[in-house]
Amino acid sequence: MIKFIFKKIFEGSLVLFGVVTVIFFLFNVLPGDPATVMLGQRANKDAIEAINKDLGRDKPLVTQYFMYLNDLSFLSFHNADDHNSPYYLDSSKYSYNKVVSFGEGTCMVVKQPYLRRSYITKRKVSEIISETLPETAVLALSSIIVASIFGIFLGVLAAVKKDTFFDRLALILSALGMSAPAFFVAIIISWLFGFVLADYTGLSPIGSLFTDDVWEGEKLDLKNLILPTITMGMRPLAVIVQLTRSSLLDVLSQDYIRTAKAKGLTFYKVLVKHALKNALNPVVTAISGWFAGLMAGAVLVERIFSWKGIGNEVFEALSKNDLPVVMGSTLVFALFFVVTNIFVDIAYGILDPRVRKN
Repeated sequence: MIKFIFKKIFEGSLVLFGVVTVIFFLFNVLPGDPATVMLGQRANKDAIEAINKDLGRDKPLVTQYFMYLNDLSFLSFHNADDHNSPYYLDSSKYSYNKVVSFGEGTCMVVKQPYLRRSYITKRKVSEIISETLPETAVLALSSIIVASIFGIFLGVLAAVKKDTFFDRLALILSALGMSAPAFFVAIIISWLFGFVLADYTGLSPIGSLFTDDVWEGEKLDLKNLILPTITMGMRPLAVIVQLTRSSLLDVLSQDYIRTAKAKGLTFYKVLVKHALKNALNPVVTAISGWFAGLMAGAVLVERIFSWKGIGNEVFEALSKNDLPVVMGSTLVFALFFVVTNIFVDIAYGILDPRVRKN
């Protein structure tokens, strides 16, 4: 089992390394000069050259790539003496502890990954992400919880009442839920329940988890969570309904279910104790994948509802060509996908020994 766990972690690390490489080269071949973005109207040749030197963009692309890997790594190599070295150990960038020194200023340190600084605000990208990520996580978690509860319930009812009006209605609604673009649904829901029916719902078309009050300062406002949760939860709910229905119907046709019925067990016991727990395996996989997907796919929904999460921050960064924020956020999204898949694979290996052998 230990070997299986290390194998999955190693495979996930390789995927993450590939993502880092693709992100770096993809964003570094895009047109545009970060120095011009940072300087604005104050841009001139000398200032642009100084900014590019500070960012390391005056060096070959391969050197920039290894500098980027060094910044992201927990364990990295630096030069503590030479200020002109591309691997200079800058205390303004890193919070570090030296592990070992090799002479001539070269040393190995343990540090937090450095995601660079925003071109616009000059703040560390890690600080921006740590401030915005929790609100996106809350939104994604509430969406997947709502989608899972209602999706499994409706999927079970559709399977139990197969070929009835309710079954056909559930399939039609789930098909609509999967086909409707999230940004379009967000606009409709925001306009309908937050504007047209605002007097009845008491909801606002825009708002975030925390709002600023003139008298009370920043306060928690959970009602702002309702509309974006419904919007983001519609597509995973539709998938969970269909997946639960098809998986449960397949399990109910198995021999051991017929044996359980022949023994005189009630339909409720057969459904809950035998069929449902086996039918939910693919559903759990889908739920875990959708949670990571919601974290990464919240950009337009957060923008429409003015939700102060990482998705809204990415939208702002893209509009201003603030590449470090976009790159750092993309890496965080990729990390969520990789870590989620690792945990799901390990859980499958624990529950089913055949997975470990394969």
